[in-house]
Amino acid sequence: MTLATVIPSLPRNMTFDADDWLILARCWHPVALVRDLGEQPMGVTLLDAPLVLYRAGGAIVVADDLCPHRGVPLSMGKGDGQTVACAYHGFRFGQQGRCVKVPAHPDSAIPGKLKLRTYPAVERYGLIWTCLRPDEAPPVIPPMPHWDDPAYQQINCPFIDIAGFAGRQVEGFIDVAHFAFVHTDTFADPENPVVPPYKTHVTPDGFEAEYRSSVGNYPIGKTDRGRPGFEWLRHFRVHVPFTATLEIHFPDNGRLVIMNTASPVSARQTRMFAPMCRNFDKELPLQDVYDFNLRVFEEDRALVEAQKPENLPLDPTLEAHVMADRSSIAYRRALRTMGLSQFFTA
Repeated sequence: MTLATVIPSLPRNMTFDADDWLILARCWHPVALVRDLGEQPMGVTLLDAPLVLYRAGGAIVVADDLCPHRGVPLSMGKGDGQTVACAYHGFRFGQQGRCVKVPAHPDSAIPGKLKLRTYPAVERYGLIWTCLRPDEAPPVIPPMPHWDDPAYQQINCPFIDIAGFAGRQVEGFIDVAHFAFVHTDTFADPENPVVPPYKTHVTPDGFEAEYRSSVGNYPIGKTDRGRPGFEWLRHFRVHVPFTATLEIHFPDNGRLVIMNTASPVSARQTRMFAPMCRNFDKELPLQDVYDFNLRVFEEDRALVEAQKPENLPLDPTLEAHVMADRSSIAYRRALRTMGLSQFFTA
């Protein structure tokens, strides 16, 4: 008997293997930038499940995007910062998804069934995180080095939508052999493709890898592109299933941390969030950071969307590998350790 036969409440038109979905639903995923959620409700999708986000006073509510009265998406409705009103009959829902007003019967008791199915909402790194099966897993949200350090500037880049699988996107982020071929318009050197030896080591939530090379991380055209002979250290921390942080060691003890957290909208669509923090260049315009980040990830997106198979083969015999792929191999092994299938369905 599979998990899917025990717990049948799966999304309609699901693109994931059912048992994989049940595993991924136990994990925490980001669904929106905190700053993007105003008074009006926001519709998002996570793991094929349509959700609505709305503000209820000082709280953020995450719920199924479905009014329990007649099944209209609440994301079509209107909010006032305290409640959200269904577009069909005006039923209002507030904190914890409770119905607080039925306009057609303002003086009558509100039926107990008029309550939304809600999920936990946690604000961290400027993102709204949720978990679709919180009772099945500990409340672990991936850590981000230096985010709470007052010496660092916190940056929330706009999200990027990718027509590809989250696992493929994360694997591309931790790949160190593609710089000289994919990122030559942004920061990499096409004449420096060699990948020096590096190792990975397993952690309770995934793995880590430290990669040292002469490949810099300054934008091309920037005059102070580091020092001759400087050894750049890139410290990857991977938190399965779909989050990785990269801490880059710049000259003069500069540090840049990029969190790449790929929210699986479906097995074919990903919404990628990239909060950052740094202890240098803090006076520069944020729009410059947004623009450069977008250029880098757009270079990656073109490749991720073109990859075949669209899913991520977890069986190591299905694709060829070289020494530079140690992070990729460690990532796929960590996903298999979670119990995910040998071949993601997409």
